[in-house]
Amino acid sequence: MLLNRDCINVLKKIKDNKIDLIFADPPYFLSNNGLTIHSGKIVSVNKGEWDKKENYKDIHLFTKTWIKECYRILKIGGSIWISGTQHNIFDIREALIEMGFKIQNIVIWHKIDPPPLIFKNKFKFSYEFIIWACKDRCKTFNYQDMYKVDNEEMHDVWNIQAVKMNEKKFGYHPTQKPEELLDRIIKATSNEGDMVLDPFMGSGTTCFVAKKLKRNFIGIEKNPEYYKIAKQRIDSLKS
Repeated sequence: MLLNRDCINVLKKIKDNKIDLIFADPPYFLSNNGLTIHSGKIVSVNKGEWDKKENYKDIHLFTKTWIKECYRILKIGGSIWISGTQHNIFDIREALIEMGFKIQNIVIWHKIDPPPLIFKNKFKFSYEFIIWACKDRCKTFNYQDMYKVDNEEMHDVWNIQAVKMNEKKFGYHPTQKPEELLDRIIKATSNEGDMVLDPFMGSGTTCFVAKKLKRNFIGIEKNPEYYKIAKQRIDSLKS
């Protein structure tokens, strides 16, 4: 199920204890009119109006509100994964603990192909945080599936490249996550037939991968353009 609506309004209508796994890629609030390099060109870091701090009355309240709803709708033992950078991840961690979640791991997604620096005054940015937390004790962790990836116990630093070109064929999203990343998360903490939810669906990577892995899914995206990209992408998979 895909919904072109505001995520908080939709989350409030979902019944308690209905979701097995949530992956959330919320605004990082990075859009501050700075510059970065993309595809070899200097471009603005601005992602869109949805990523600007000034467009939110209270960022802390926004974060706590959607996380509180996620806690309510998640099944006992269900998992939530939330991505971020230093700009938002500490607020997210605080909100998770405040709402009653138990943090299981903080994974580092190390991007093996990060863009170069414009100003040579710091270390190159090459990672994002992904917090894995559970509602009470984690019910599902497919340890053996993760062991098989590299034939060893999986570390909490994941070396995964950025989004491949063929994953963007239905359109562009500035913060799209690679399918490999979601494939690992969904395989690790859900099973076939489980319900996976993404409240900030974007271009639909979570739902696309969930469908491939025979999970049920709910994707919520407020932006009509991104919703259309996600729908076309997911519809391209045969049921």
